Amino acid sequence: MAVAEGASQLVSVVTLLGAAIVAVPLFKKLGLGSVLGYLAAGLAIGPFGLKLFNDPQAIIHVAELGVVMFLFIIGLEMKPSHLWSLRRQIFGLGSMQVGLCALLLTVAGLAFGASWQVAFIGASGFVLTSTAIVMQVLGERGDIAAPRGQRMVSILLFEDLLIVPLLAIVAFLAPPDAQHADGGTPVWQEIAIAAGSLAALVAAGLWLLNPLFRLLARVKVREIMTAVALFVVLGAALLMEEGGLSMAMGAFVAGVLLSESSFRHQLEADIEPFRGLLLGLFFLGVGMSLDLAVIASNWGLILAGVLVFMLLKGLCIYAVARFARSSHADALDRAVLMAQGGEFAFVLFSAAASQGVIDATTDANMTAVVVLSMVLTPVVIVLHNRFVVPRQAQGRARDADVIDEQRPVIVVGMGRFGQIVTDLLMMTGHPPTVIDLDPVNVEGWTRYGIKTYYGDASRPEVLHAAGIDKAALLVVAIDDRQKAVQIAEFARHANPGLKIVARAFDRMHVFDLHRAGADEIVRETFDAALRVGRRSLEAVGMDEALVQQLGDIYFREDRHTVRRMAEVYDPSQGRFRNKKLAEMALAEDQRIERLIREAMDEHAAALAERNG
Repeated sequence: MAVAEGASQLVSVVTLLGAAIVAVPLFKKLGLGSVLGYLAAGLAIGPFGLKLFNDPQAIIHVAELGVVMFLFIIGLEMKPSHLWSLRRQIFGLGSMQVGLCALLLTVAGLAFGASWQVAFIGASGFVLTSTAIVMQVLGERGDIAAPRGQRMVSILLFEDLLIVPLLAIVAFLAPPDAQHADGGTPVWQEIAIAAGSLAALVAAGLWLLNPLFRLLARVKVREIMTAVALFVVLGAALLMEEGGLSMAMGAFVAGVLLSESSFRHQLEADIEPFRGLLLGLFFLGVGMSLDLAVIASNWGLILAGVLVFMLLKGLCIYAVARFARSSHADALDRAVLMAQGGEFAFVLFSAAASQGVIDATTDANMTAVVVLSMVLTPVVIVLHNRFVVPRQAQGRARDADVIDEQRPVIVVGMGRFGQIVTDLLMMTGHPPTVIDLDPVNVEGWTRYGIKTYYGDASRPEVLHAAGIDKAALLVVAIDDRQKAVQIAEFARHANPGLKIVARAFDRMHVFDLHRAGADEIVRETFDAALRVGRRSLEAVGMDEALVQQLGDIYFREDRHTVRRMAEVYDPSQGRFRNKKLAEMALAEDQRIERLIREAMDEHAAALAERNG
């Protein structure tokens, strides 16, 4: 019997994994995104599809740990100082959006004929945006650390904090007999328990977690560190849940407390595989919970509710974003991404139903509205990206990214030249702040793992934001001759002690960069051309050791020549009209040729003596 039960559970696991393996790559290939793939797979294998699963809520409850782990990883990226800098966005922007959306949606609920209590509960649930969907999309786009992503994360954090007061309001709205049957826990006591749980978590994070990790690191057993990482995440989530707060909030706070720990990267690597798998499982569960029977029996009401609520919430989000001085494109993007209801609505509706504030039919209808809005969101995002974003991009200059970290090394340009320089710096433990003006490069390298900021480094404010005043090294690796000179010139003025290494197009560009203040200047084709020259000499039969010696002579003397020529260079004269420069070039060529001939004669003499 036990064997059969174990085999049945194994079949369930295999089915879940198989559905995800088939659906997600297919939907990604069609350009519809992974979230919609998970939702479609869940609907297909759930109780209203192939009926392979009958209890989607149980799966959702377990899979919510994916959201928890996602928030923990986000917390690891947010140092307390950075989180403090977002306080206005969290409480100001978050409260404004939530308050106006709740008011507007409550009025809409009243227009549908609901009582004010039911309308308020429905509006409050729909206001709580899906953290899982928003975080997943932001993560896929590489936007979590971007300014518009940070604003959305701030609003989500504020919404997570709302779960306690909303549950307290539900208890207040409950009929007297329901309050009596429930025991009637005072609101002040619920708030005190929540505050105590949060204080206990902060105390543990400040004084217990780092010593614990240091102690266990000495054991040098990898699986123990993974177990501790899971223990910290799940323990923090459990503590917050017992205190009446959301599990995701607990994990986020734990992550923030460990954000400055030396074990931060190890924790992130240990948690990441579990996070991705459980988050996918959560979306599968949401797809399964789409009750087609309820939708079929009340399809008019539910469909109208989804469309009206998503439209009103989207308009409200857009208006708040514009009021907070976001661009039209960013405001529209936020409205599209956050217009759905979220997973915490299920908790709120369930509590309201258990305490008699709403009946079972209303609970089922409102749950269907939220689930359907979550299913429709990936579709709306795909349509927005396909038809709206390209039009917005035409004729509109993208705003420079906010550079939120300043490092001793700055690299400008992440093309075929700059990426090699950046690789060497990162591999040797000197990660730079990277700036590039190509949106494709910025998005691609950021997704690849090298955080790249969009911006025009020839603009002083961009270099100031990158920390040019305190930097030790600037690498100018762009292929725009004029902008490279402007960047070097401004950087030298802003930081006289800065070391500047620059890429040059040709000798004339070398001269310009030298005058602008660059310390080391490398012609982009010089080393490659010198290697071709060496290979050519070997191909005509010259000795390999001699070829290497001649190449070294040419390399050394040519660089010395260029430095001398830069002193007599006059940019007001044409390339071949500066007689002094032309005479110096000819004289230097003749001098280098004599050195090469002397080296060849010495090599020939040595060879003849050896064969002698």
